[in-house]
Amino acid sequence: MLKTLLLTASAGLVFASCQQKTDNNPSGPISQDSLVKRGAYLVTIMGCNDCHSPKKMGPQGPVPDEQLLLSGHPASMPLAKFDTATAHNWVLFNMNNTAIVGPWGISFGANISSDETGIGTWTEAQFFKAMREGKAKGLDSNRMLLPPMPWPTYGQASDEDLKAIFAYLKSTKPVKNIVPQPIPPTQL
Repeated sequence: MLKTLLLTASAGLVFASCQQKTDNNPSGPISQDSLVKRGAYLVTIMGCNDCHSPKKMGPQGPVPDEQLLLSGHPASMPLAKFDTATAHNWVLFNMNNTAIVGPWGISFGANISSDETGIGTWTEAQFFKAMREGKAKGLDSNRMLLPPMPWPTYGQASDEDLKAIFAYLKSTKPVKNIVPQPIPPTQL
């Protein structure tokens, strides 16, 4: 009888604890500093610098240029010649990984630094729209983001993670750089 009573009470406690709301952040709202740090971590592991930062040569090969982090494809960088027939069946990256050629034409890594030529004037809502709906500059009237930007995957991030990424990007050093417009395949 005692054993049954203890098992019933234990099961009731387990059930009750499962029904309680869990507070993932018991200490209250996350600080801006913590949000920015979380965003920096996410930007790093998601590989944002791979396509959005010009590179310089380091001992193990190309590394993001610290002075140009997240500034996108340099406006002054000419495109190298490539075989346009190959671009119909392959994806080709330039040496900086900031210009990408494929069946869609040529796309350029956007400036996502905090400069006004980047996302400096963007709202959080625009950032969410870009990441969740693939709209360039987060505006309904704009074109869709082009490959290789994996917005359908990144758009699966939680609201909290997207807020953290946005907070970090808005905290970065502003780098003035007007990235070229995409080039459609008909103009290659």
